[in-house]
Amino acid sequence: MNFNLSQIQWQNQFTWVLARHSLGEELVVCPQFEKKLPGGLDMADKDRKEHQSVKEQLKKFQNMKPSDPEFEPTVKALMQDLSEHIEEEESQDLPKLEDALTTEESEKLAKSFGRTKMLVPSRAHPSAPDKPPFESAIGLMTAPIDHLADLFRKWPHTSDMPNPSTK
Repeated sequence: MNFNLSQIQWQNQFTWVLARHSLGEELVVCPQFEKKLPGGLDMADKDRKEHQSVKEQLKKFQNMKPSDPEFEPTVKALMQDLSEHIEEEESQDLPKLEDALTTEESEKLAKSFGRTKMLVPSRAHPSAPDKPPFESAIGLMTAPIDHLADLFRKWPHTSDMPNPSTK
């Protein structure tokens, strides 16, 4: 049992940020792709499919111990897939959506995204539904369990984490 506490702390933070961000996108951004963009349904479905792959990888990673020989290769593979997804989103999908929104709609969407991330699960749940209305219902039921468990996880000492301790 000689794993690095720092690795566990950063593993928890990475999982916390990525799980919340992915589900926030599915709940807030994907419906806007569908509503505001020609071909938006296909774009949203593609985004959800990519998020599903990330959730499956994240689920595997979040349950690993740093001493597992697959720990580092798993996070590297996850980061590779994630970087490709982020690049496409930032260079193509989000600029298209931004062009279709008014300034007021964009600001409202950004606020909604931030609020949504506070309410969604903080761990990957790849078997949960990924389309409305079921993703919202399941997320609202799962989130309190994740948030309670977060109180007992180890975190880097940062002020924006759910349990900013130095344990």
